[in-house]
Amino acid sequence: MSLSDTTLIAQFVSGNSNSFSVLLDRYQKRVYGFIFSKLNDPNLAEDIFQETFIKVIKNLRMGNYKDEGRFLSWVIRIAHNLIMDHYRKINRLPKHESKIENFDVLDRLVEKNSSVEESLIKTQIHADLSLLIEELPDSQKEVLRMRLFQDMSFKDIGDYTGVSINTALGRMRYAVINLRKMIEDRNLIFTQ
Repeated sequence: MSLSDTTLIAQFVSGNSNSFSVLLDRYQKRVYGFIFSKLNDPNLAEDIFQETFIKVIKNLRMGNYKDEGRFLSWVIRIAHNLIMDHYRKINRLPKHESKIENFDVLDRLVEKNSSVEESLIKTQIHADLSLLIEELPDSQKEVLRMRLFQDMSFKDIGDYTGVSINTALGRMRYAVINLRKMIEDRNLIFTQ
């Protein structure tokens, strides 16, 4: 029986460092995947990944995590903030071009002529949408990332994942349906 995140966190805070290793094993692929999808640079992604978990450890030890059963979302938010800090340091923000009309919110995170308020809203929308994408089933998330962030064709996605084009299309369709349902269920608004 695997222990809950809450139990593992409590054990870690009490001094059991093995508990954190279990948490890290549980979430490292998802967190690294999120970071890599924003940076498309494996070395930089690894640096941000390590920085993320250093910050997680520090915050847990200082008692800054309030358990709401959303440990992964909290870690993703830390990673997102570190990514944004990185782009601020180099004085530019990332651009994700998309050919899917339903994902125009990902087309450009911040436009050069937008106001500070618009930029902050777009940044928050992108962060919220990224968190929702993390909740999708792995097969849907994989197709969505390959299509949006790596600009792969459905044929290439099918070849890479070992499924037919129709299966890849179906996974993308269900990913979009699931995202819309999560947005609706949570009463989220993704417009300015």
